[in-house]
Parts: sequence; C-alpha cells; structure tokens
Amino acid sequence: MASFQIIVGSMLGGTEYVAEACEETLLELGHQVQVHLQPDFAQIPHNNQTWLICTSTHGAGDYPDNIKNFIEDLNKCDQDLLTTKFLVVGVGDSSYDTFCLAAKNTEKTLLSKGYINIINLFTIDMQADLDPELIAQQYLINNKDLLY
Repeated sequence: MASFQIIVGSMLGGTEYVAEACEETLLELGHQVQVHLQPDFAQIPHNNQTWLICTSTHGAGDYPDNIKNFIEDLNKCDQDLLTTKFLVVGVGDSSYDTFCLAAKNTEKTLLSKGYINIINLFTIDMQADLDPELIAQQYLINNKDLLY
C-alpha cells in the first residue's frame, strides 16, 4: 500500500472530477489517499509519498489559478525530494496547440527537481466523446503494479 497525495489544478471543475475518480480507484486498490483541491506546497507531505498531479491547461498554456502558487513554490524548492514519486494526468483539448501544456511542464519540473516518475505523462483529450473519469480510472487500473 502506498500513500498518495492527489494535487489538482482545475479552472472549471472538470479536472476535479477526474481527480475524485482517481481517488476512488486508488482507495479501492488499497492505497491511502488525500486530495488537495487548493494545493499548498508546504502542507503536502513529500517523504515516501506518491504525488498524482491532475491538471488542466488554461488560456495560452497557463496553469489553472488554484495550482499556480503550488507550481511557483515547487520551482523555488531546493530540498532533497528523492523519496517522492509522481505521475501526472493532463486534461485538455487537442484542438489547441497548448494541449496539456501545464501537465507537460509540471512533469518536466518534477523531473528536474529529482522526483521519481513512476509512469510517464498521461493525457485525456476532452475533444473526444468520452468519459474522462472512467478513462483515468482505467489508466490507474492498467498500471496498478507500478503504483506501489
């Protein structure tokens, strides 16, 4: 069993639903989970944690308002974060040239800080006619052996 911190970046709420679906699946898989809808970098456990960042992209490739301060603090962080694992789920619309750019940039930043990427970036295209919550849950189930 692992301890997951789900960090959410969302402007209109759709990514919150994806994060809640991920929470449900992780709990069913026997993990401990805490969701952060207004993520505060200093308040989120780091040591021996797995961070699941679920974020959309806003405007011209910007971070959603609720996660901007978290990302700024992450960029300033210089502590040893080698015991923190992560995975990123990006939610976006592929008709934009900035498709999931916030998620892509988040993954790059985490890698540059020494976090351990357990699964490469996963993107969900909202332009397709699909159920993003179900897609995210299936993604976690398909990769459940990597989540420990």
